[in-house]
Amino acid sequence: MTTSFDSEVNAKAAESGANASARFQERMSTGGRAGVVDTARVNYLASKVVKLLNDTIIEDKVSYEEYNALKAWLIKVGADGEWPLFLDVWLEHSVEEVASEHREGSKGTIEGPYYIEGSPELPWNGTIPMRDDEPGNPLVFSGQVRAVDGTPLSGAKLELWHADDLGFYSQFAPGLPEWNLRGTWIANEDGRFEIHTLRPAPYMIPTDGACGQLIAAAGWHAWRPAHLHFKVSAPGHELITSQLYFPGDPHNQDDIASAVKPELMLDPKDNPAGEGFVVEYDFVLDPEA
Repeated sequence: MTTSFDSEVNAKAAESGANASARFQERMSTGGRAGVVDTARVNYLASKVVKLLNDTIIEDKVSYEEYNALKAWLIKVGADGEWPLFLDVWLEHSVEEVASEHREGSKGTIEGPYYIEGSPELPWNGTIPMRDDEPGNPLVFSGQVRAVDGTPLSGAKLELWHADDLGFYSQFAPGLPEWNLRGTWIANEDGRFEIHTLRPAPYMIPTDGACGQLIAAAGWHAWRPAHLHFKVSAPGHELITSQLYFPGDPHNQDDIASAVKPELMLDPKDNPAGEGFVVEYDFVLDPEA
């Protein structure tokens, strides 16, 4: 009998990539273009990037064979729908560093290509949507959302999404329920939350497409350490996008997406009230400028 897990493990990078590209284009077409840079800024940045590429070609004596291999690979990235994956894995961490350098509150990190807005809203202590037979160890994640001055932020919104135990995200791999392991919690009057979910596993980014081709050619690995994705927001405060990690993961030190920061490391403990783990973590939000 074929199960949802069977179709899930047969997911193709091109399918996930096409979904990521379509979702990103949809977001950009519905208001995501706010703050687009002006002509002078485009001229400056584009000219600088093109010059750096040309300088590399001349300084490193790039051959026509290498140039044509690059050209074919760039075409394949687009054909596989993997531009969101490529950019979010290898470039977004630097963009996030620039965007967050002013923050006094909690550290953030990259969003990645698999965020979906509008996940089911849950009470402050609700359980994330999952299959009845969802594999993984239970995790109770609790804490408080507050301002940099310590004020609890009542009604703060916490969006959580993470991969399942096989390393796949709902809406980007076949066989998964639409909102599997995705939810939105509303903090109580004291800014507190208690999220019931599962501890995610490390996973490899898709390797059967253009990004995997680059990884193999360069002799890199494709692993991301286990992590929880969050977007946390409250009126009058800056939204923070974060990923939280677990100690002991072998790829905390060499995450392919370069997104791990010491401040984002969790401290899970065995759950004294049952199976699985408990962890506490507070989010501190900066005021809007």
